[in-house]
Amino acid sequence: MDSTSVAKEGDSYTKALGNRQVQMIAIGGAIGVGLFLGAGGKLQQVGPSLIFSYAICGVAAYFVMRALGELVLHEPSSGSFVTYARKFIGPWAGFVSGWMYWVNWAMTGIAEITAVAIYVHRWLPDVPQWITALVALGVLLAVNLLSVKLFGELEFWFSVVKVLAIVVFLITAIGLVLTGANIGGTTAGVHNLVDRGGLFPAGLGIALMTLQAVIFAYSAIEVVGIAAGETKDARKVLPKAINGVVWRIGVFYVGSVLLLAMLLPWPFYNGGESPFVTVFSRLGIAGIGDVMNAVVLTAALSSCNSGLYSTGRILRALADKGEAPKFVGRMSSRHVPYGGILFTSIVYVLGVVLNYIVPQEAFDIAIAVASLGVVATWATLIYSQLRMRQAALRGEVERPSYRMPGAPYTGWATLGFLVLVVVLMGFSDGAEKIAFYSIPVLVVVLAVGWRIVSRRRTAEVPAAAVEAD
Repeated sequence: MDSTSVAKEGDSYTKALGNRQVQMIAIGGAIGVGLFLGAGGKLQQVGPSLIFSYAICGVAAYFVMRALGELVLHEPSSGSFVTYARKFIGPWAGFVSGWMYWVNWAMTGIAEITAVAIYVHRWLPDVPQWITALVALGVLLAVNLLSVKLFGELEFWFSVVKVLAIVVFLITAIGLVLTGANIGGTTAGVHNLVDRGGLFPAGLGIALMTLQAVIFAYSAIEVVGIAAGETKDARKVLPKAINGVVWRIGVFYVGSVLLLAMLLPWPFYNGGESPFVTVFSRLGIAGIGDVMNAVVLTAALSSCNSGLYSTGRILRALADKGEAPKFVGRMSSRHVPYGGILFTSIVYVLGVVLNYIVPQEAFDIAIAVASLGVVATWATLIYSQLRMRQAALRGEVERPSYRMPGAPYTGWATLGFLVLVVVLMGFSDGAEKIAFYSIPVLVVVLAVGWRIVSRRRTAEVPAAAVEAD
């Protein structure tokens, strides 16, 4: 793909996102329901070893973001990894990675929009959950369809709420640990890390099984790369946002889980409520459950908001190449890819209905399948960077000064880790195994889809030649 075609791809978008918004979109992408809600159940399952899972996945996420940064600085594009996969791996890779990313957000959206309804049900128990879910989806859909700037502002404030909640928790938790505070009859301190079975009370094997859930918790960090095509001075703004990922991961994720494990013995947590709510409720602080419920609600809304934004851009990138229905590539007069956004929102509505009818297992399966999309996206970014580096060594392209550290070894190591995560899913007894066995189905569907696209292109070339004659 030459520079001219890249420019044309970006011409339809407005540069409406500034440094303040991009920085907070990056931060918001690194804080989600996986931490606010999911960490409790995993702590109960594997104990303090969850700290190591978050740290290891955090290292992988950091290298993924650095690979993304190098690619973005080489060629800012709202097509993001779809554009890079198509250029450095092959047309089929762009098709597969784009649709796998859509699968990720479609499944995530099904889970998150239902979660919004569950959270609101705490305050409005007489209102049917499906009504709440549709109202929330309607508001987020309107925000995304109106303008990119409005999306940026909403995501900015969503991220502010999440960051403030984490900062307040970290400061409070450090104080509780240092003073050995009494929390509902137990004493906070480092001893909680080893008192009940050591750091790996459930064993190393069970601890490794949590990697898939933790990978999902880190999902959405790549949204900042998709925002590149609509960012003012992307080559200056984006490196700052990407560089911040490493300390956000260290402080917000690993730091939070470490403190949670020190505040209470790990068996005190459960998957039925946020671990943050568990801690503060045992302190006897009135109303903290409602406060944290509001924060988790914000995290779910933020995730849905980002999902509509990113899939709209990715689907348009696919439609531009004839790899998705023409409708999803349509742009509004406000420079918003409304076709892709509406297409994803329809799936979200179907997800609300599905979760209303099907038991809790449907929610868990959606999350597990979504993690396959996350792994596929991360692997695509890493491999695209490796191929770009090879092209640069051959003198075909010029690498930017902002580069993947330790390349190519860090890239191959990260790819190996992602393969391990997928393989481990097959040894699970839960929804992860169902997601693992869905891989052949996804492969067949994508292979058939690519064959149809290829045949259509082959048929169009002779037709174009005849018209030219």
